[in-house]
Amino acid sequence: MTMPPIHINQIELADRWKISPRTLERWRWAGQGPAFVKLGGRVVYSLEAIEAYERGRVCQSTLQGTALRKAS
Repeated sequence: MTMPPIHINQIELADRWKISPRTLERWRWAGQGPAFVKLGGRVVYSLEAIEAYERGRVCQSTLQGTALRKAS
């Protein structure tokens, strides 16, 4: 049996990452950050998309982190 996808809202994601919800809004506007789903006026993020985004941001050095920021 397949588990239904888990979604969290922008407030919950901001709390998870210890950032401002406005940062997530700015990222969405700029086409950055994890993929999101818009349901009516609600924005939610699938846990799968969040974890994929986090995996894609793993760095082995400061230089890698700088390259990721420039690519964003």
